[in-house]
Amino acid sequence: MNVAVSTETLEQRISRLEAIEAIKALKYRYWRACDGKDPDGFRASFVAIGASIDFGEVGAFDDADGIANVYRAVALQKDGGQHVILDMHHGLHPDIRITSDTTAEGAWTLRFRQLNMRDLTEKVSAVEYDDAYVIEDGQWKVSKCHATVLWAVVRPLDPEATVVENFSRQVKPLNSAELLS
Repeated sequence: MNVAVSTETLEQRISRLEAIEAIKALKYRYWRACDGKDPDGFRASFVAIGASIDFGEVGAFDDADGIANVYRAVALQKDGGQHVILDMHHGLHPDIRITSDTTAEGAWTLRFRQLNMRDLTEKVSAVEYDDAYVIEDGQWKVSKCHATVLWAVVRPLDPEATVVENFSRQVKPLNSAELLS
């Protein structure tokens, strides 16, 4: 049995683990902002200036402002007071590598689900992220975010389906059969 012997001190190992946990928390906040329709939280996940963003058919950008503008345009659309797009991001399998005191790389798997209430479709996909992170103003931020869709299925919503948005507010349930009439 081969056991790797660490040359890191206990303090270095703890520091590395704390950095990994901070990066995980950053990514989880990013996905929460995506699902929660929070454009400021979404944008705050990235470095202030310059970033390598590639979301395939959604677009590639050399600064996070570009993807933040796309996010605002898509995620905040409303029709009849209800959001047109409802997303669910479930990120898992983080593989974070600390490359220096101020840089890191990471790979993630995303299980993504999206309801499009205008087109009355549901999209389910598997996505892999290739990220890089830097310390900016004392906080970890995303400096590179490349997403690759492994597969996706788009199917019509069942006409009998009822979609209720944001249970914390009193809202009228969306029945897809009503939207067709």
